Amino acid sequence: MQKLKLLFTKDGLQYQLFKNKTVLEDHFYFKEDGSSENFISENLDIILEKNNFQEIEVISALNHFALMPEEFTQHESGYKLISYNSAVDENKEELMLSVNKKFGVQFYYTFPKKLYQKIKLLEKPANFNFSGEKFLNSILPKKSPEIHINLYQNQCEFIAINGKKLVLYNNLDLNSEVDFLYFIMFTLNKINFSISETHFYVYGETTENETFISELRKFVKHLSIKFDNLHKQNFILY
Repeated sequence: MQKLKLLFTKDGLQYQLFKNKTVLEDHFYFKEDGSSENFISENLDIILEKNNFQEIEVISALNHFALMPEEFTQHESGYKLISYNSAVDENKEELMLSVNKKFGVQFYYTFPKKLYQKIKLLEKPANFNFSGEKFLNSILPKKSPEIHINLYQNQCEFIAINGKKLVLYNNLDLNSEVDFLYFIMFTLNKINFSISETHFYVYGETTENETFISELRKFVKHLSIKFDNLHKQNFILY
C-alpha cells in the first residue's frame, strides 16, 4: 500500500510518496515572486491527480494555532483562541484539534477549507495533524533545559523543555537571522534558561540555514544538529 504525506508551510507544499518505509517520490513547491495567488492549491491538484496512493497523511505547519492544556474541553472556543495569535476567517478555515499526551497539551489549529475539501473529496483515509504535535512527539528529553528548533523555508518551530515539561512552543516566520537570534536570547532570558547550560537541538532545513546555525554557535555552548532534510528525507514527514 502506498501512502501520500503532505506538508503545508507558510510559503510552500512538500510531499513524499511512501511504500512501507521506502520513499518512492518526493518534491517541494515554494512560492516565488510572481507565483499565482492559488499556487498551493494548484500544486496540490497536480499531486492528487496522480491518484497513486491509498492513504493520506497531512501535516500543517501553518502558524494559525493555539496551545492549551490537554484537559481543556471548551472546544467551541477554538477559533477565538486562535484569533488571539492570528487573524481567523471561519468561513475559509477548518478548525482542527491535535492532542499530545506525552506533554499533556493540545493544539487548536486551522487549515484552509478549500484544501481540506480537495483532500476529503478523494474519499480515501486521511489523517490530519499539526506539525507542533508531531515535533513534540519526536522529542525524548534527556537533559535540562533544552531548546529544540525545527527549520523550514522562511519559518521555524521553537520548543523549550525543562525537566520533561513543556515550557514554550512557538511557530515563527523567519524574516531575518538577526531577528531570530534576538528572539532566542530574549526568550531564554524570559523563561530563565541559562544560555551556558541550555542544550540546543536543530532539525530540518539545516543546510539551507547554515549562516544562522554558525551565528548561533557563537552564543551557545551546547548545540547538536539532529536531522538535516536531504533528498527523500524530511524530518517532520518521517
